[in-house]
Amino acid sequence: MHDIWNPWHGCTKCSEGCQHCYMYYLDRIHDRYDSAVVTKTSAFRYPLSKYRDTSGSGTHLRYKIQSGEMIRVCMTSDFFVEGADAWRDEAWDIMRMRPDVKFFLLTKRPERVLDHLPPDFGDGWDHIFFNVTCENQKRADERIPILLDLPFKHKGIMCAPFIGAVSIEKYLYSNQIEQVICGGENYDGARPCHFDWVKTLRAECAAHDVTFCFIETGAVFIKDGKTYHIPNKAVQAEMAYKSGMYYQGRPILWHLTDRMGFPIPEDELYVPYFGQKCETCASKPICNGCSKCGKCKT
Repeated sequence: MHDIWNPWHGCTKCSEGCQHCYMYYLDRIHDRYDSAVVTKTSAFRYPLSKYRDTSGSGTHLRYKIQSGEMIRVCMTSDFFVEGADAWRDEAWDIMRMRPDVKFFLLTKRPERVLDHLPPDFGDGWDHIFFNVTCENQKRADERIPILLDLPFKHKGIMCAPFIGAVSIEKYLYSNQIEQVICGGENYDGARPCHFDWVKTLRAECAAHDVTFCFIETGAVFIKDGKTYHIPNKAVQAEMAYKSGMYYQGRPILWHLTDRMGFPIPEDELYVPYFGQKCETCASKPICNGCSKCGKCKT
């Protein structure tokens, strides 16, 4: 996918949400059984990749990732996993070279973050969106206080896999949280996601004008006392969309610049494309858009 950057692959399980990790499952079905071993990938320098643009006058080298895109980092690992300590500084260097791109970082290890920031990070870089996973109340109460103390300008919470009721209202009073995402669990041994949990979390976010996105029901979804088994992820996303749980809160104010520090003009920023099937996907509000891979007719 064009909106994912996996500089390394592999991760060690560290909490309840890791029990049925999708990365371990997907590795297994591809006959890969070393998922706990962290390895540097061939896509390590992906944000700096360029292509030859011959659409105008002459030939120009342009970045494959356009200014303004949101790139999700380490979706088959954790950016702060111990096994990647040797490469993280170089990954920070790459992000430093693309201040025109939004980088979405997600971790279950916020306690390691402060010791692994770049020396020039200061009170945060404008284009880094830092998130912690809070799969249940125990992990919310463990990780969110650390999140609030860390020097990031953009902060969010990911309740996925959503395997237990979570209340975050006392943390929302800080006015630091800009977005909350939640979604049920998939693949091997998926645990149930209760719609009542989703509604409660959404109500807390709406009360504090924080954007809330319910992206998928998960494979086992409980609503009004009835259990639904929904193995198809596209159907899950459509059901989440139809639930009406999305809430648009106060906008996230990005300050994207070129490498010289000059702001990127609005008309030069990436505009996502969405096909017909995207219109009923619950992830659309937070999605980087369709990559036009050709699999869809529209």
